[in-house]
Amino acid sequence: MIGDEAVRKATGKDWKEWFTLLDKAGARKLDHKGIVAVVGERGAGPWWQQMVTVTYEQERGLREKYQKAGGFSANASKTIGAPLAKVYPAFQARMKKEPGVEIRKARPGKSMRLTWRDGSSVNVNFYAKGDAKSQVAIEHEKLKDGQDVAQKKKYWSEALAGVAASWR
Repeated sequence: MIGDEAVRKATGKDWKEWFTLLDKAGARKLDHKGIVAVVGERGAGPWWQQMVTVTYEQERGLREKYQKAGGFSANASKTIGAPLAKVYPAFQARMKKEPGVEIRKARPGKSMRLTWRDGSSVNVNFYAKGDAKSQVAIEHEKLKDGQDVAQKKKYWSEALAGVAASWR
């Protein structure tokens, strides 16, 4: 969670003040958009409206960890000791071999959008980290629950370690 000092600097209130204000405004009974509206009415900018709302929802048990509006989300990333020109095609080849996985969109050297075998979505972004290193960042969205998040985090961690091991 972002610290009190940073949230106060950006919004004029610390977390305790936000939580008290939102409790008094009846936010526990509002949906996400309703809470965002209350936060926005108190002067927070769009990014902070979401941040304060999600943090409040998590703090009050209205939203679980890793839960987003469209379900749950798992993230993984890895810096790999190989140039992007090698990492991207290796990752793409691995995904083409994965049963039931469809590459919906591919921007060579930049990103991939996948439909996973269970209908969930995977966004993969690739970044050059100099001539000899690359980073792969994955967000697996529309997962059903926290257990599914844990399984996907484990899968992606192992998959990225496998890609990285190709260049050791």
